[in-house]
Amino acid sequence: MDFTEIAKQAKEASLLTAGLNAQIKNSALNSMADAIEMAKDEIFSANKVDLELAEPLVESGELSKATFNRLKLDENKMRDMIAGIREIAKLPDPVNKKLLVRELDEGLTLYKVSCPIGVLGIIFEARPDVISQISSLAIKSSNAVILKGGKETTNTNKKILEIINTALDKVEGFPKNVIQQVFTRDDVAEMLKCDKYINLIIPRGGNSLVKFIKENTKIPVLGHADGICHIFVDESADLLTAEKIITDAKTQYPSACNSVETLLIHEKFPHKDELLAALQLEEIKLIDKPESWAHEYGDKILAFKTVKNLDKAIAHINRYGSGHTDCIITKNIENAEKFMNNVDSAGVYFNVSTRFADGFRYGFGAEVGISTNKTHARGPVGLEGLTIYKYKLIGNGQVVSDYVEGRKQFHHKDLT
Repeated sequence: MDFTEIAKQAKEASLLTAGLNAQIKNSALNSMADAIEMAKDEIFSANKVDLELAEPLVESGELSKATFNRLKLDENKMRDMIAGIREIAKLPDPVNKKLLVRELDEGLTLYKVSCPIGVLGIIFEARPDVISQISSLAIKSSNAVILKGGKETTNTNKKILEIINTALDKVEGFPKNVIQQVFTRDDVAEMLKCDKYINLIIPRGGNSLVKFIKENTKIPVLGHADGICHIFVDESADLLTAEKIITDAKTQYPSACNSVETLLIHEKFPHKDELLAALQLEEIKLIDKPESWAHEYGDKILAFKTVKNLDKAIAHINRYGSGHTDCIITKNIENAEKFMNNVDSAGVYFNVSTRFADGFRYGFGAEVGISTNKTHARGPVGLEGLTIYKYKLIGNGQVVSDYVEGRKQFHHKDLT
């Protein structure tokens, strides 16, 4: 099918989903979760095919080890996929929430009300679990979505979406074409030109993908290019706390965008050698003179640097970081507050692993991605980030000339 026709169908579907009640949307989500759980062996089989096809690409260097790791589905990821969908079904409906109620004058009331964005274009690499996350968030927020996954996950993606749409077709009152999928590079090119029907593009992938998309579309883009996360070990930091947090942030899932890439250590921290030795015992490769301080390793590799003080740490992070997630380990609350106020990132943490930067862990059910933007949505983007708002003004025949010519006056009284 021609991409423009797919986009038209998505637009039509988005206008129908905007009017769905919470009961229908939650029924759709629970049906999705049930279907995926029942068909998980089919999904694992499809994923196995993708993994077998990807292995030679890793050996030849065409596909990175980090990307290969994201491609693999296991029981833990499957459990999280299903739990994420069910969690979203339990969340309050984000649409038609009254964000502001203001009486402009007697009998003239302004409402600011949340509403869906419309049609989302999602372009992602590897990570087939993205499909269930995006689909469930789109349904709950009353948006339609067009998905374009990487070629390395084609079989898994097809199978997951087939299962999802089969489940949705059985839900009474749920529109067709809310969740659609495309597969080719030509489709990506057409998507980026389709500002008539698509309202927001969300890329999930490496720097080159995000940069390409931002440079080749007029459609607003939500996301982040790099995940260059830092941990600063302050002078007063507890050694065991530092070891535990840094190890988790680097080794729990090294290829994730919220994995720590640079370790900064206060020059007066008394346990530097012990800390570095402990990290090496966790099979972390330490680099003290990296080619670039703005590099995302996606592996058990950690650049480290000694800094003179807190101010130097903050300056380093603001210069080389990607605005994703950065952490201070300290016993000094004033230093922690200064760090969190002055580091210009979407997530600023105090004595906690950067790996917590995740929509599911924040209680959003799931996420469409993590945004380092400073407009609309920032950090892990869940349901709220997939809604915008409209203004509803309700009166009984008022006209502007009465206010301009002084016969009436606004009193602007907030009612909520």
